[in-house]
Amino acid sequence: MKVNFIENTPSAVRFKVSGVNNNFVNSVRRIASGSVQCFAIDKVTFYENTTSMFDEYISHRMGLVPILTPEGYDEKDEIMFHLEAEGPKTIYSKDLEGTDKKVKVANENIPLMKLAEGQRLKVDGKAILGMGMQSAKYQPGFITFTANEENSEFEFYIETFGQMTAKEILNRAIDIIDDGLKAAHKEIKK
Repeated sequence: MKVNFIENTPSAVRFKVSGVNNNFVNSVRRIASGSVQCFAIDKVTFYENTTSMFDEYISHRMGLVPILTPEGYDEKDEIMFHLEAEGPKTIYSKDLEGTDKKVKVANENIPLMKLAEGQRLKVDGKAILGMGMQSAKYQPGFITFTANEENSEFEFYIETFGQMTAKEILNRAIDIIDDGLKAAHKEIKK
């Protein structure tokens, strides 16, 4: 296998890979988009909502905010985010205050909603780790590839949504594949 990076920035990587087949490349793409774990707000508790928006709409908006996902966390970890605001005001993702300094919103300037004069919103959101195969809110980025049939070469493109760098998405996907192959090899040897 030969890999040649064309673009390598924190937000996007583009590389060509040869010496592999379509099945292998598609496996990497599917693992990267569906099995790399990310934090997202999953459960929201409303204490006060005098806005014109339904609780479900606000919960959905909060769930789609990308949250930094450093390594070292597992499925048991829960990070709480608190939001309390009174209008007139535009609420941005930066207004979500987390309980863990490492796990915070990836982009502080995402508008969540506008509050009119006198409208109040007070909520807590619980962020947990999940995978893209469970919900799109857990997908770490946009992952695609194109095939050049003439020279059996594939061009990969990964663009992060902000939870981690694009290269981290690739590395975590490769680690998942490697761990899965090691587990399968161990079972076969029994």
